Amino acid sequence: MGALLVFMACGSTPTGLVDATERGDLGAVQRLLDDGADVNERDARGRTAVTAAALGDRVDIARVLIDAGADVDLQDSDRNNPLLVSGETGSVAMLREVLRAEPNLGATNRYGGIAIIPASDRGHVELVRALLQTDIDVNHVNNLGWTALLEAVILGDGGKAHTEIVRMLLAGGADRSIADREGVTALEHARERGYTEMVRLLE
Repeated sequence: MGALLVFMACGSTPTGLVDATERGDLGAVQRLLDDGADVNERDARGRTAVTAAALGDRVDIARVLIDAGADVDLQDSDRNNPLLVSGETGSVAMLREVLRAEPNLGATNRYGGIAIIPASDRGHVELVRALLQTDIDVNHVNNLGWTALLEAVILGDGGKAHTEIVRMLLAGGADRSIADREGVTALEHARERGYTEMVRLLE
């Protein structure tokens, strides 16, 4: 019911723009926009077409929607928006399109995390690299009490990708002294897990 209210509150009449995007039908998306569809219309989940494009990694459609003025900061009932979705999928191509629209880098997902946190825990090296070239807060703490650095260690596998992310985060200003809610630092987590190279970077 809440998501439906979000949809109704936006005031637009549904034209199927979100559905066309989810199908990957670029032609239908363009026709709907040409016929006057609201580029920011929402479906019953409060989801916009540009968020649907990010979820399906449909970069060509996202480009058309953003060029048509799509608001990339609007979030659906799951708190997804294109920037946050890019952090989860690791799509650098999608991120580049989203950055053209100057998104709110401080937008948080349902866990209170910003885009660089899921990107770090999932091992999306190139996405983290691209985000570090923006003004994103590398030391943001989510609802679990974790930063991107902590998540890269705690939820990572200690392999090459997560180790490179730890290196990049530190170079990008990550504060290694920030501990989790139990007072355990990223270094201590790395030692406990036997992540030798991470330990070396964090010491």
